[in-house]
Amino acid sequence: MSYAETLIPPQPAPREVMKPMTPARMAGYIFVAIWALLAALLVYSVVNGWDPEKFTRYGPRYLHGLWITLSLVFISVICGAILSLPLAVARMSRNRVLNALAYSYIYFFRGTPLLAQLFLVYYGLGIFRPQLEAVGIWWFFRDAWYCGLFAMTINTAAYQAEILRGAIESVSHGQHEAAAALGIHKFIAFRKIILPQALIVALRPYGNEIILLIKGSAVVAIITVLDLMGETRYAFSRTFDYQTYLWAAIFYLAIVEALRHLWGWIERRLTRHLKR
Repeated sequence: MSYAETLIPPQPAPREVMKPMTPARMAGYIFVAIWALLAALLVYSVVNGWDPEKFTRYGPRYLHGLWITLSLVFISVICGAILSLPLAVARMSRNRVLNALAYSYIYFFRGTPLLAQLFLVYYGLGIFRPQLEAVGIWWFFRDAWYCGLFAMTINTAAYQAEILRGAIESVSHGQHEAAAALGIHKFIAFRKIILPQALIVALRPYGNEIILLIKGSAVVAIITVLDLMGETRYAFSRTFDYQTYLWAAIFYLAIVEALRHLWGWIERRLTRHLKR
């Protein structure tokens, strides 16, 4: 048996090899420098052109528009989630009629712009005013706010249905077999075993869909809904100051960032048992 009588003296750290300056790296540095310069100029223009009078005058209108935007998104997400569950079930059904109807609905509303759907609801349904008055729901479709809510709901329902369908199908088939082996009814197994696991898988796509809906909600300003973008257009029409749109962008950015952190906290909370 051999053993060392002396220790190997410490060796200096290897020299750091400098990466060569390639054309791609140089282009990247130039691109970042240009963006940094533009950001600095933007900050300078905001600080230099700050007008407290405009902020005092239009600030409350921005807050009102922010409330309209948040209420539209929140209600449409909840209603869309309720509608997406039967759509996802119909999409997975073996009944060809139900499957075809759900597929057609999802295909149409995912394949066409939200703006086109909004125009179809706001302007197109006016053609059927006598019929809508006969059934007593014209009061709903004559209001721009309700039309915006309806268009956003049916749009996000299509996306949420596909998210939910994919999440449900990602759950292992062994979960179904185990529930059947224990004599658990299919409905109870779906509600208490399959659906909770599917919702964890769908959590992040749901967050992305809500963020996209927040940004897409700005289109309701075109049909005279005074949401955040609608109030921004009003302020710009009175001041012709481009900073009105910059403040709207800051509001949207703050909403998205707050939602991103909230969603990340919810995801960490619900998946803490999965971390090793």
